[in-house]
Amino acid sequence: MAGLDWLIARPVAHRGLHDAQKGIIENTSSAFAAAIAGGYGIECDLQVSADGDAMVHHDEMLGRLTDGNGRVDALTAAELKRVPFKATADRMITLAELCDLVDGRAPLLIELKSRFAGDRRLVGRAAKVLAGYGGPAALMSFDPAQIATLREIAPQVPRGLVAESPHPLRRGERPLAAAKDALALLVQGLHARPQFIAYSVSDLPATLPTVARKVLGLPLLTWTVRSTDQRRTAERYADQMIFEGFRP
Repeated sequence: MAGLDWLIARPVAHRGLHDAQKGIIENTSSAFAAAIAGGYGIECDLQVSADGDAMVHHDEMLGRLTDGNGRVDALTAAELKRVPFKATADRMITLAELCDLVDGRAPLLIELKSRFAGDRRLVGRAAKVLAGYGGPAALMSFDPAQIATLREIAPQVPRGLVAESPHPLRRGERPLAAAKDALALLVQGLHARPQFIAYSVSDLPATLPTVARKVLGLPLLTWTVRSTDQRRTAERYADQMIFEGFRP
C-alpha cells in the first residue's frame, strides 16, 4: 500500500530488542535503544492507566516483570512510572516518552491492548500523541472496535488488525464455536478497514492473510518469529517479520 513502505522495510523487534540475561527487559527504554542501534523497527504494547494515559507495557496485570500486583489500569501514570522492574533499572514509560526516545529513528508498530469492553481512552490518547509525532508509527489491535475508533477519530494514523487462526482446544471452545467467533471478529475487523495485517506465524499459511495480501494488497507482517523454520515461513508468506530471540 502506497505510503506504508516503511512498515515492512526492515525486521521489527518484538517488544524491542530485549535480552533478559543482559538485563534488557521487554518494552523498556533499553530494549528500544538496542533496537534502534541494531537498525530494526520496534514493536511494543500499550495499556491504559487509571488516568487515561498510554503506558508502554504488555501485561494488564503487574507482577510478571515488575514488583507489585494488581491491574495496570488501577494506577495512574505517575504511580506506574514508579513501579520497579525486577531485573533492570528501567521504569515503565508513556507513549509520549517513547516517541521522544525514538524521535523518528526507527519505525514504531504499536499494539493497543484491550479488554474488549468498549473503552476508547487508550486509542484516543495514542492517536493524540501520534498526531504530534513526526516519525513513522502505526497502531494495531486484536480488537476491531479499537481500529474502527482510530479510523473515526484519526484516519491519518496508519491502522492494522492483529489476528490469528482459531484455536478451540487452547481456548476450551468447540471447534465450530471457535470458528464462528473468529469469523465474526474478522468481519468486524475488515469493516474497520485496516491498512495492514499482523498475523501469527504459527498459523501461516491461512486464508485471511493470503486474501488480505494478494487480493486487497494489504502489507502482511507476521509474529512472533523465533526459529529458523518460522523465519522460512515468514519469508514465504509475509512481507516482514516481527522477531524475538535472535538478530536477523
